[in-house]
Parts: sequence; C-alpha cells; structure tokens
Amino acid sequence: MMADLGTIAVLLGLALSLYAAASSVAGRLAGIPELVVSGRRAAYMTIPAAAIGSGALVTAFVNHDFSIKYVYEHSNLVMDREFIWVAFYAGNDGSLLYIATVYAGMAGLAIWVGERQRPEIMPFTSAILMGVLAFFFFVLAVFANPFAPLEFFAADGLGINPLLSHPAMFVHPPLLMAGLAGIALPFAYAAGALISGRTADEWLDLARVSGIVVWAILGSGVLLGAWWAYTILGWGGYWGWDPIENVALMPWLAMTAFIHSVMVQKRRGMFRMWNIVLLNVAFVLAQFGMFINRGGPVVSVHSFAASTLGAVFLSFMILSALFAFGVFFWRYPMLRSDRPIESFLSREVAFLVNNFLLLGIVFVTLWGVVFPLITEFASDGSVTVATPYFNRVNGPLFLVLIALMGIGPVLAWRKASGASVRRWLTIPLLLSAATALGLASAGIREPIAILAFAVLVFVASVIAEEWIRGTLARRRAGDNWALGWWRLLNGNRPRHGGYVVHLAILLLAFGVVGTQFFDQRGDFALRPGEAATIGDYRLVYTGSEETPRSDRVLRTGSIDVYKGATLIETLRPWHAFYPAFNQASVRAAIRSTPIEDLYVVPSDFLSDGRLVLRVSINPLAWWLWIAGPVFIAGTALALWPNPATETRRAPSPARPPAAAGPSSRRPVPGGQAEPGSTA
Repeated sequence: MMADLGTIAVLLGLALSLYAAASSVAGRLAGIPELVVSGRRAAYMTIPAAAIGSGALVTAFVNHDFSIKYVYEHSNLVMDREFIWVAFYAGNDGSLLYIATVYAGMAGLAIWVGERQRPEIMPFTSAILMGVLAFFFFVLAVFANPFAPLEFFAADGLGINPLLSHPAMFVHPPLLMAGLAGIALPFAYAAGALISGRTADEWLDLARVSGIVVWAILGSGVLLGAWWAYTILGWGGYWGWDPIENVALMPWLAMTAFIHSVMVQKRRGMFRMWNIVLLNVAFVLAQFGMFINRGGPVVSVHSFAASTLGAVFLSFMILSALFAFGVFFWRYPMLRSDRPIESFLSREVAFLVNNFLLLGIVFVTLWGVVFPLITEFASDGSVTVATPYFNRVNGPLFLVLIALMGIGPVLAWRKASGASVRRWLTIPLLLSAATALGLASAGIREPIAILAFAVLVFVASVIAEEWIRGTLARRRAGDNWALGWWRLLNGNRPRHGGYVVHLAILLLAFGVVGTQFFDQRGDFALRPGEAATIGDYRLVYTGSEETPRSDRVLRTGSIDVYKGATLIETLRPWHAFYPAFNQASVRAAIRSTPIEDLYVVPSDFLSDGRLVLRVSINPLAWWLWIAGPVFIAGTALALWPNPATETRRAPSPARPPAAAGPSSRRPVPGGQAEPGSTA
C-alpha cells in the first residue's frame, strides 16, 4: 500500500511541477494572469505531493516493509528506531526524495514571498524553481524509484551503513542536501528578473535574504560533517579535502562571495554583472555537487549513495550551465553598473579582491576534484590529488582572505583617506606584531603558525576596536556597557551580525592552525594494566567488555587517563564489527578542553588480549566546534529585521571623514547607514 501511495505521489509531483513551470511561462507570454495563478497554485501543491511520498517511505521503514527494495537495503529489525530518519536518506533513492520534499517546501516559500514583494519577476522565477523540482521528480520516477518492489521475499533487511549510526547524521546530510538544492532560490530570483527584463535591482533583496539562508544552512552542514568525521571515522582529523567535502565547500565559497558582493550593488549600484556571475557559478557548482555525490564518479568515504546516475546528473549540470550563462550573455548589455570604481583605496575594491580570492580558492579546489576524473577518462590510469596540494595552495589564499576581513571594515565607500586607515589599523597592527613576538619568545618555531595567529589577532582587534568605540559612544549617551553594546548591535544588525560571523571564521581558523601545526600522534598496543605516555598524559588500559548484539560484535575499552599522579578521566572508546557489511566502525573517546583534545581510537582488539590504540593530542580542536553556534548566531542577527526606530541614538565616535567627502564617511556605529558586513 505504501509503495503504491508513494509512487502515485512522485508521479503527481512530476505532473504538478511540469504544469507549474509551463503554465507560468505561457501565462506570462500570452498575458493570461489566470494561467499564471494556476501555475502558482500547482507549485504550492507539489509540497503535499512530496510530503505524502516521504511520509509513505518513512511509514514503510517504521513498519519494516521489506517488500520495498529500498527499505530492505537500508534497514533491519534490530536497527535502533531513531535511525529510521537516517535510513530514509541513506541511499540515492531516499535522499533524492528528501531533496525533492525539502526543495518543494523551499521553492513554495520563495514563490509565496516573491509574489508579495516582486510579482513582476515571479512567473519566470517560478518556472525556473519548478523546472529544477521537475528534474528531481523525473529522476525519482524513472531512474531511482524508492518504492521499487523487492524481487524476493525477505524476513529481514540488510541494515543501515554502520558509519551512518551517529548523532551528526540526523542533521548533517539534511542540511547539506537542503543547502545545495536551495542555491536554486537566489539564482531563480536573479534569472527570473533578467528574463523579465528587470536588470536593475528588483531581485536584489529577495536573492540576498534567500542566499544568506541557504549559505548558512550549507555552512552548518559542512561543519557538522567535519564533526562527524572527527568523532566516527577514527583518523583523528575533520577535513581531508575529500571530493565530496570539496563539492559542498565550493558552492558555499561562491555564495560567500555573493553575499558580500551584493552589498556593493545594494549600496553603490555596482557589481551587477559580478553578482549574476557569482550566483550562476554557485548554482552550477551545486549541480556539480549533486553529480559527484549522487552520480558516483568518485570513490569517497562519503559516497553512501554511489550509483549509475552520473550521466543524468551530468546532463542536468551542463543544461544548468548553458541556461544560466545563456541568460547572462543575453542580458549582458543591460547589466552595466551605475558608477565606476573611484579609488583603489576603497571598500568596493576590498570586496572585489574578496571575490577574486574566493573564486581562486574555488578554482584550485575544483581542479583538484576534476583532475583525477580527467586523467582517468584520458588514460587507463588514475591520479589522486592529495591533501598537501590543497593545503599548500589554498592555505595562503585563505590566510590573505582572513587578513582582508580586517582591512575591509576600515575602508570607506568610494575613497578612503590614508590618515583614516592608519588611525584604525594602528592598534590592531601593534597587537598583531606583539602576538608574533610573544609566540616566538615562547619557543614557537612554526613561522606559518605564528603568522596565522598574528593575522587572527589583527582581525579580531579590528572588530573589537569598532565595538569598543561604538559602545563608548553609547556610554556617553547614558547607556551602561552591556546595554550600550547590545544597542550597538541592534542599531545595524546586518553589519554587526556579519562581524559575529567573522568571529566564527576566526574561531574556526584558530582551531585549524592549532590542530594542523601542533598535534601529536602515537600508536600503542596495550595489555590490561599496561600504560602508554603521550605528551603530558599517561594512559592505562584497565580492560574491556563485550556487548552482545545480533548485528555486530561490540567491544568497549576502558582507559584511565592520568596527568602526573592524578586520575583526570576514564575514557571508553568502542569498536564494532558488522558481519553483514564486513565493516568495522569505531567511536573515538575524546577528552576535550579549550586547550587541547585527547583523542583515543580503538583500532582493534587482538586475540591475545591487547588493545591497539591510536592516540592523538589535538590542540585547540575545541574551538572548531564552538565556531558553529557563533556562526549561526551571527547569521540570525544579520537576517533579523532592523528596528524601525531606536529608543536612543548615540553620537558618532568620530571616525574622520574620508577624502572623497561626506558620501564616503564611515557610518555611525550602530546606525542604519550601512546595509551589511564587509569582506
């Protein structure tokens, strides 16, 4: 019954999305508003169609309906019930149904909001959104039907992939897939406006807000994926420049460039062509991510949904690129900016450099992903692009990009004066130099790490300086410190939310530098009662226990951790072997502090009673995961509507005017003059 209901829902979703796309375009071209309205209502109806299909599949999992092939392949009777949600998108078929469902909801919301703000661009925007949705439903109906019947009777299923039995799997894949699919929203707003002949700024606010939302969703998914890799894969790291990791990172970087660059268009009427190109690049890279992840052309620890759908997704990616850039070149003559760049010492140029750096990182990463595919296609052999390539090329680019986060905020629009820049950078530069000297004096001998920490202090100091000066100004108006700082942030939420996001990036970079340059590793084989030493820690293996499970052999070790003669914690890492998958899964035991993580992985339990441990000390790893909540908080602050009025306004902390005159002055901290954060 659920199989029939789900199949009907998928076919209905396909019919509705095709009708919505066709009627929106036909109604707009023929001047028949009723047809446009009909198409819009059909678009809304794709939401319950997709939801019914997803509900049918979840119900089949709950009822252990192994007559459905997908349920048989991704669950069994002993699977923990809470992992039904993970099993739902554990393979290609279910994940595509999830994507269709969440995307239908996002597209419906985008159409509803767009109709109320910019109805003149919505027929073509709706058609683009529904065209993408029709592709997902088409693949489900023809190539990846999650309701296909099993050809034989099965009393039990094969079970879920052991590596997916992790708390991060409840949110990491859904966020990642939603983020990649959601990039179509800002793209559709922009492309719909261009096709409609609205080549000015009619689409800007819709694309900016939707772009920030999907950017935050995708970024959160990437970070949660790093946490999953760190805690379950057992190699002690969190980012290995794996192809699947890269294809999620690249569109996020392109969207990062867009949400910065779009502020120049909003404030100065510039970078229109840039912003269209950035959205096109992000949209095509999102389709490339779908191709790599769902089409199965590469081998990856993330490729749980490998399949033969590569040609289908590759074709859609090529069509997406042709459509996106075809519309761009069609409207190219109408996309000229209102104003030229007046000075190289200006915020506009900082944003432009920001764009080039981000796209440079995207290109380097893309080349690392496609080069093995090219060599494999052109010859019988294959070439692997390893982590050192990405670190050596992207590392310096990321460091320059972070440094720009400190320079951009002090530059005025149009033209900044040298005196103003020197005034605002003197203290941060002095603190940065003091940091470098202090680290060198403390015995740090890694010049790149010293430089990186100095850059992080520089950027943090720039943000702190603006907040301190703004809060002091509000203190003079009568606010206390806490209220003054809070009103400063509320006075211009997009700008200061951007600063909070920048702080999250600094925390992330702080953790990356610490773990990459100062980690310690060791492998030990211990019998009960034996000890091993690494760094300041002494680890004593006290024994293990085996927990009987029908689907796995689960063993848990007990490790007493000492510092000196003091027992500070008992860690219990575990190792499980799943005979049905011929696969082992481990769960690291981690003692985490703001200074360092003690990371213990049970590689194997040997027949002679020894436990093989892989142990590492990962300095500053704790800050990687703190960056996530800060990132979300900053995004929420940036998106929260500005108050219509402020109960109090503080006087400016008197940034000196730039050389170009009043229009390029630094805005009052907390004021409404600036629409968003800087690069």
